[in-house]
Amino acid sequence: MRFLIMGAGAIGSFLGHRLATAGHSVTLVARPPWVAAVRSQGLGLEEKGQVRFESNLASVTDVRAVISDAFDLVVCTTKVYDTAEALRQAAPVVAEGAPLLLVQNGVGGEELVARALPQVQCLSAVITLAVEVLSPGLVRLTTTKGGIGLAAVSPGAPPDEFAFTLRQAGIDRVTAYADYRAIKWSKLLLNIMSNALPTVLDMSPGELYAQRRLFDLERAAFREALAVMRGLGLKPVALPGYPVPLFAWGMRWLPSVVLQPSFRRLIVGGRGGKMPSLHLDLLKGKPESEVEFLNGAVVKYARRIGLQVPVNQALHRTLKAIVSGETRWAEFRRQPRKLLAQMGQRA
Repeated sequence: MRFLIMGAGAIGSFLGHRLATAGHSVTLVARPPWVAAVRSQGLGLEEKGQVRFESNLASVTDVRAVISDAFDLVVCTTKVYDTAEALRQAAPVVAEGAPLLLVQNGVGGEELVARALPQVQCLSAVITLAVEVLSPGLVRLTTTKGGIGLAAVSPGAPPDEFAFTLRQAGIDRVTAYADYRAIKWSKLLLNIMSNALPTVLDMSPGELYAQRRLFDLERAAFREALAVMRGLGLKPVALPGYPVPLFAWGMRWLPSVVLQPSFRRLIVGGRGGKMPSLHLDLLKGKPESEVEFLNGAVVKYARRIGLQVPVNQALHRTLKAIVSGETRWAEFRRQPRKLLAQMGQRA
């Protein structure tokens, strides 16, 4: 099969490496330093301490360079806030009939596709593997726990066919689901944890989960998101490597003294030592943040169904203000008492 991968950073490069190694034709669309590195040395993937470079793929900075090629699937792995530009570039390719697969964190990318390219066959996916960038053209798979879940967004889109292809490419846990909204919101529940709060405080997930009051704040944000899911008529589903319904049950009913150590092992261990993506983007000085499609999505949909989500609203508002420069990050870095006090929580 022929794959065009838009936004080839950590996840896009991991998928591209797996597919190219399995013998598929892969073209990566990436930033100039990434393209230069891949053209020079191939695309590198470190796994279990071993690095393998794959040279049997193409890499370009602009889709126009391969606009005359035919593709069986366009895979978009950009951040959600970059989706509109990726769709603009990919429009001529999908106009020729290639389905589009979104592999993104957060809720909202599929709605952007529906508005920009209503005719495209669209699929949605979540990935529960941890991958990080080591240098341009080189990524590391930091955990083996996890996999990929995918579902059709458009009627007739074939998730089972691409699930089979990904399994054949060496991704062991690939599951097809009936409802893309259920998998996106179930992954959002995981992304709510250990993301916005450690970013605002500039604290590692391990440090944060060692403090009961901060864990309770994370739990409150999770439970608000879960309430919004229920209000939308959605139930959590198990994702590859992560029993999300069990997590949701525990977050609703178990005491914090039981939950805190368990989630510290599960969430911190599952991240493979990585700082959250929101934190990495903030360090890079990016003018936008995925918080808009994580905590911000909880706020947006809560308003639609008449629910109050004060913790998600406060985290969304605070991080947006830091990203925009309206609030100095230094006001909250490593100052949990100040944040708790601002949110009306007892320190």
